[in-house]
Amino acid sequence: MDITMELRKFVAPEIITGIDARLMIGRYILHFASKKPMIVTDKNLPSLPWFINIMEEINKCVSEYCIFDQVTSNPRDYEVMQGAEKFVSEKCDLIIAIGGGSPIDCAKGISIVSTNGGDILEYEGVDEINLPGPPLICIPTTAGASADVSQFAIICDTSNKVKKAIISKKVVPDLALLDAVPLMTMDSYLTACTGMDALTHAIEAYVSNAHSYLANVHALEAIRMISNNIEEAVKPNRSVYTMYKMMLGSLQAGLAFSNASLGLVHAMAHSMGGLLDLPHGECNSILLEQVIEFNFDAVVERYTTIAEKMNVETKNLDQNQIKDRLLEKIRTLRTHLEISSFEEVEGLDGEILDKLAQEAMEDPCIVTNPKNVSKEEIKEIFGRVLQRKQT
Repeated sequence: MDITMELRKFVAPEIITGIDARLMIGRYILHFASKKPMIVTDKNLPSLPWFINIMEEINKCVSEYCIFDQVTSNPRDYEVMQGAEKFVSEKCDLIIAIGGGSPIDCAKGISIVSTNGGDILEYEGVDEINLPGPPLICIPTTAGASADVSQFAIICDTSNKVKKAIISKKVVPDLALLDAVPLMTMDSYLTACTGMDALTHAIEAYVSNAHSYLANVHALEAIRMISNNIEEAVKPNRSVYTMYKMMLGSLQAGLAFSNASLGLVHAMAHSMGGLLDLPHGECNSILLEQVIEFNFDAVVERYTTIAEKMNVETKNLDQNQIKDRLLEKIRTLRTHLEISSFEEVEGLDGEILDKLAQEAMEDPCIVTNPKNVSKEEIKEIFGRVLQRKQT
């Protein structure tokens, strides 16, 4: 593995992994001397047995808490603002995020606004947050977003219909309790989409122009673990051990992209998900092949290593053959996971394509893409993905 001596930083929260890690929540409520935590989640989780177990532990430690469950897929700016208002008015002192990427990103936004004030969208970009927020504990319930370990928060700007990326060490959670038990209640399609999201994180981090030795180690291990286990993870009889391996793969991918950033797939997925309100994991899954094909010649050796980690034979092949085999591997994986390409999007005219491309060009993730890309090239990719059904 190549090692350079360029300056790089690496940030991560305290992480506890293992079966029933979620039940350690009480210890850390006491550690932070919390008197009134806020639980940020969505409406679908509180009835599940593993969630009830968490609440039992919380109730042992505090006499009062509040719950904010007004979080939707692709968390909205106004949801963050409502949550921050409740956090302040209820005099809460700790945030516990339970859920996938949406509740965790919303919780990060609540943390920012409750301490720094203003509107959440004012903090778009890199290192725009002045003050650290209240302590944040994350219990992820999917294996994909890795928001529980990253310095990213993605919030939907509802006025302009675009996702905004907030990137700062100050949104890195204080603690991530990584427990495979909540993953067992995911349906197979959510498991597939979040798993492909994690795989995309790892691939983009490894080819990022901000990659580093530490990030590379995590990215490659994530690629290996996820590609080897994701098909087993979507089966009805999957084991908790398989889901634990998916969780560890997502963790490794999160540590990689949090520190090496991402690339064109995510820049385009943020634009597409915001304007068209499409699921993030689906967007990444379908864009991944298109972006690899575009980027491949810029970092052939790195994509070759990725292919090898995904058990693609590369010996004695030229770069075009390796590219074709890698793309076929990802296409086959997506097909087996039953993540189909988008049908033609009605009303998708040149003006909308132009807006999608422009928003992608302005996304911070595009800065670390390994190859320069023009707005017209992005429009062409969007057109191929959205204007006709892919096979």
